[in-house]
Amino acid sequence: MNPTNTPTDTTAASEFGISHLWLQGDTVTHLVAILLILMSIGSWYIIIIRFMSLYQIKPLIKEVAQFWKKSSWQEGLNAFTLKETNPFHQMAARAHTIMQERQKDAHNPYQVPLSSQIQEEDWLSSNLKGELDDIIGKLQKGLAFLASTGATAPFIGLFGTVWGIYHALMTIGSSGSASIDQVAGPIGEALVMTGMGLVVAIPAVLGYNALSKSNKDLLLSLRRFSDDLYTYLTQNERP
Repeated sequence: MNPTNTPTDTTAASEFGISHLWLQGDTVTHLVAILLILMSIGSWYIIIIRFMSLYQIKPLIKEVAQFWKKSSWQEGLNAFTLKETNPFHQMAARAHTIMQERQKDAHNPYQVPLSSQIQEEDWLSSNLKGELDDIIGKLQKGLAFLASTGATAPFIGLFGTVWGIYHALMTIGSSGSASIDQVAGPIGEALVMTGMGLVVAIPAVLGYNALSKSNKDLLLSLRRFSDDLYTYLTQNERP
């Protein structure tokens, strides 16, 4: 009769579990593991939030065509939905406000602000560019963290690996024996750190590339809309 599981087998298996690796690890190992876990949580949070935002914004590109089909500026603004988060509405509303302020200043020659001393076309172009830069900053929020995580997580995991091997060598030196039961735990710890680094880095890199590609397509539409707004407003005295 062959037993299916012996106490020796159970004990050996537990020595290769994640809980055992955590318990036999030192402070450096714990810090590396915690750092990688935090980086992973942060990466997934940014990926999910940014893709949810793009999922809401992407359909709004079609509303630009409806904007230009309207007969008045106000009707065009009303054609946009989700006005608080719609970058196209924000850009059009900002351009409209700029032109209204210039017209108001033109009727008050006694108090001329410095902005009115700048050519109207240059002032409009500068403000549209500033609004576009603000929108780009919001769209790219979190991408720097993903890029940093993708670049550094493998090296942090590699550091954990090197430290684990060092830990194994110290164990061998202190025990005077190179038996498998003396080094299996630290070597397993080292391999886990390597795997954790890759598990954190790969989604971050893939998420960064996917978000960058989606942002690029959206930014092309925003730049075209900004150019069209500039052309329209400079050719029409009153929006």
